[in-house]
Formats: sequence, structure tokens, C-alpha cells
Amino acid sequence: MSTPGTRARRVFISVATLLLTAGWSANHFASVLVALREQLNLSPLLVNGAYGIYALGLVPSLLVGGALADRFGGRLVALAGSLIAVVGNSILMLFHGAPGLLTGRFIVGLGVGLVVSAGTAWAARLNGAAGSTLAGIVLTSGFALGPVISGLAEFAFSPLWLPFVLSIIASLMAVVFSLRTGDMPRRILAVAEDPQVDPSASSRKALATSVPVAMWVFAAITTAFVGLAARVAEYFETGVFLPGIAAAVGFGAGLAIQAAGRRWGWGPGSGVVGILCAGAGFLVVALGGEAPSLPLFFLATVLLGLGYGLCLRDGLLDVNAYSPASHRGRVLGAYYVATYVGFALPPLMQVLEPRVGPSVPFAVLTAIAVAAAVLRSWQIRTGYLNRT
Repeated sequence: MSTPGTRARRVFISVATLLLTAGWSANHFASVLVALREQLNLSPLLVNGAYGIYALGLVPSLLVGGALADRFGGRLVALAGSLIAVVGNSILMLFHGAPGLLTGRFIVGLGVGLVVSAGTAWAARLNGAAGSTLAGIVLTSGFALGPVISGLAEFAFSPLWLPFVLSIIASLMAVVFSLRTGDMPRRILAVAEDPQVDPSASSRKALATSVPVAMWVFAAITTAFVGLAARVAEYFETGVFLPGIAAAVGFGAGLAIQAAGRRWGWGPGSGVVGILCAGAGFLVVALGGEAPSLPLFFLATVLLGLGYGLCLRDGLLDVNAYSPASHRGRVLGAYYVATYVGFALPPLMQVLEPRVGPSVPFAVLTAIAVAAAVLRSWQIRTGYLNRT
């Protein structure tokens, strides 16, 4: 018979596996889209659009998933999301025309959004702030693994269906493990919330502090493994590996910096550093132009990965510090919506670059990032953002 501590750890592992496979199922398409473009001669706009339409499915499900997690708990919502993502990846495996790609990616977004918001809320309920930041680390690991595994599978074995099968199997295994593991009883938090605190006001403060870092999370990392990777394709025999390389370097930097922040307990100032890292990465991309050198590619990818990791971690900590427990799922959903705005960047750049060139949009992003860093610094200096 297992002890409560052992059971709690096992439940948390089940949450982590759902988040890991959700990240994998969402992001492995970064490598597959290169294979689709090379083997089926699909237009770059269609392929990047299929990558970005995922965010359209994600946004409503993040909000709905968070609200449902507040009402019913995170487990059932996360399980449903994993199964929906399996359906989306099955469509992508079977249909490679425009309707199949767009529909499949949209459905994957619906499923992943439920897992991300409900799963993170579930992790925070189990382990507080530590659970929330660990959820971010695990999700990042899934985002990193997806393109690497799919790129290797596609390069070694070639069939387009194989990366989807691997992702589907991993997701189903996570669902089975969670069904067998169950959940811990929902209980009243040890520290009661102040009855005088208005939950909506606290939620507004949580978003006012977290959104200035949230908008750089996926704007940074998608620039690395979608936009920037395409600019250095000439250095490689096949482009299939490039998203995997960019994901390994960028997400690797993000994982390392999140782990360091967790180990040494960095405060809200690390969010300022994260925004500036993202801005520096955009500046390097702008300087590299249409055909950056490999050293510039790796430098920009590391900077963008550091920005991703620091911004994701700090935003989650802001939400955990300021949002009331009764509304945390909703606030987490809204926070993740702000992060996923960055997924619109690759198709937006595809439209802008022929009109204004490859450097101007990233120079503008650099300036906006500096402004966001100044805003967060002001919040800290005035005491508005004062979590420890």
C-alpha cells in the first residue's frame, strides 16, 4: 500500500507525462512541415499557416480549459485534451492537403490548450509555485523533444506518417498512465485566502504583471525554430534537421535557465532579463538579414531560448503569486493565451518580409521588447510587483 507522499508523487508524474506529450504533440510539426514542404512541394505560406492556425484552436481552449479546471479539477480536462490532440494528429497523418493540414492543426490546438491550462493548474494545486514552474519545465521538454524526434524519424525512415504515429502512441500511453494513477483529493489550501481580497482585482494584477513577459515566450522561440531555421537551410543537405537543431539549442537554453532560476530562486527581475534576451535575439536576427551565418544563427537561437525560458518561468510565478486559487485556472488560461500570440509571428513574417525586407520587422520587435522591459522594471521599482 502506497503512502500519501508516494501517491502524490505518482499523481504529479502523471500530470507531467500529459504535459510532456502535449508539448511533443504540438511542436513535432515544426520538423514535419519541412518534410511536407520538401516532399509534397507545398507553398511556404500554407505550411506556415498550418503551423500558426494551431494557435486559433489553442486560444479558446486555454480559456475554457482553465475555467473548467477551476470548476471540476484539472485531471478530466487534461485527459480530454490529450485525446482531442490525438484526433488532430491522426487527421494530419492521413490527410496532407490544405483542408487536412489546417483542420488537423486546429484540432491539435484545441486539445493542447486544454492540457496546458488545466494541467498547469492541476500541477499548481498539487505542489504550489514549485508545481507551476515544474509544469513549465516539463512542457518545455515536450516542445524540445517533438521536433528532435520527428526530425530523426523522418530523416532515418522517411515516411511522413511515422512522426505522427510516435506522437499519438506517446499521448495514449500518458492517458492510460493517468487513468490508472488517479488523482489526489481536492482539499482546502493550507493558507486561506483573505476574504477581503476581490478575486477579480487579484486576477487583474496577476495578468498586469505576467502579460509583459508572456508575449515574448513563443514569439522568441518560434522565431528560432521556424523563421530563423529557414534562413540557414543552405548550410545543410536537408532542412528536416533544422527545426530539431534549433529546438534542441533554443529549448535546451530555456530548460537550463528555468532550472537555474528554480535552483537559486531568482526574483521578478529575471523577467526583465528574459525580455532583454528576447530583444537581443531579435536584434541578432535583424542583423543577420536574409542569410545569416551559422554563428549568428546559434547566437540568436541561444538568446531567444533564454528569453523564452525566463519569461515563461517568471510569468507563471506572477500568476501563482497574485491569482486567487479559486480563479487560478482561468488566469493561467489567459496568461497562456498571451504567450501563444507569438505563434502568429511566422505567418506574419511571411507576409511582411516581401514588403519591408527581412530585418525591419525584427528591429521593430527589438524596440517593443525594450519598452516591455522598461515597463516591468517600473512595476518592480514602484513595488507593484513585489513577490519574493
